Amino acid sequence: MTSFWLFLGSVFTWTFGFFDFAGNIINWVLFIVASGFFIYWCYILVVTLGGDKDKEYHSETEGKFPYYDPKLYKNEG
Repeated sequence: MTSFWLFLGSVFTWTFGFFDFAGNIINWVLFIVASGFFIYWCYILVVTLGGDKDKEYHSETEGKFPYYDPKLYKNEG
């Protein structure tokens, strides 16, 4: 019976080491993905809207979805 518990202890020790190793890999993958999103965001800010290019930028939805629409919010008082 002692050998069973020693075997079970070694299995637990192996799984903790595996989870530590896999956690490090997942952590690096998430870090690389987040860094990619951040670099893309900086690229959009600098290249697409950098300098005075933001003055020429036109949003396709600008004015189509106003925050306050008088037709929706009528004064019922």
